[in-house]
Amino acid sequence: MPLTAESAAQQIQDRLKDIQQHIHKVDDERRRAETSIATLVRAQQGQTTNPKLKTLLKTSLIEATQEEATIRAALAKIHEIRNIRNERRIQARNAGNKEAIRRGALMKMVQLSAQTLPLFVGKPGERAPALCGAIPAESSYVAKVGDNVAALAKGIDDEENWILAEVVQFLHRQNKYDVIDIDEEQKDRHVLSKRKVIPLPLMRANPETDGHALFPKDTVVMALYPQTTCFYKAIVHRLPQSATEDYEVLFEDSSYMNGYAEPLPVAQRYVIAYRPTKKSAGSGSGNLSSA
Repeated sequence: MPLTAESAAQQIQDRLKDIQQHIHKVDDERRRAETSIATLVRAQQGQTTNPKLKTLLKTSLIEATQEEATIRAALAKIHEIRNIRNERRIQARNAGNKEAIRRGALMKMVQLSAQTLPLFVGKPGERAPALCGAIPAESSYVAKVGDNVAALAKGIDDEENWILAEVVQFLHRQNKYDVIDIDEEQKDRHVLSKRKVIPLPLMRANPETDGHALFPKDTVVMALYPQTTCFYKAIVHRLPQSATEDYEVLFEDSSYMNGYAEPLPVAQRYVIAYRPTKKSAGSGSGNLSSA
């Protein structure tokens, strides 16, 4: 059943109410936990008997676990809202209701998509999964309808470039993707083999807890050049130091003496493993001076 605008709006409102309740619950749980921790600290300073300390510690751990569960429940509701909005957007596109988006607004949307990408928060001992930060998708993975991907597509000059695209459908019999260029000025459809499509990260990696899920310094990558919808070869210059920071990368540019431009910030969502095109494999470089 297609999701109507009224139904979508109601579902979103219901989830927003749930989120509000979760926020109030977290606030109560945090106050309770802070009181328990303060009691535990006083007990330690007063050299309270060991059995009582164990009881207080157990209470603090239980309260912290409850708070974590409530926060995760609120995050799950936010994820559901994102899915509902995405489903409505896809339905509108399929129905032919295309809203013209100006270039400046498109660039803001691209940036916002990266900033609001969910942060992976694992439990103790849990490793970051596929499509978190630099961790690639499994070979059998198929990107979902509406997902953003990097696609190696031919332009009007018949030259292949990695572009930011959206999945329209996956053609299982042909093992190919049907994607659309997100650039409003192009809006070209491309049917591409699976090897010419790279799913983008679905979660950000936290450098403080999951540094293994980030590209190391000096790694050759493909990164979305700022204010464009094209991916170019680059080198990781500096890693994010916090969950909200971007990479700093050096894009190839033959107009510079050393062959690389000055460092530019690029969000985790738009930094992916390098794959050479026929042009770059033959020439060994890609000039970005006109990007």
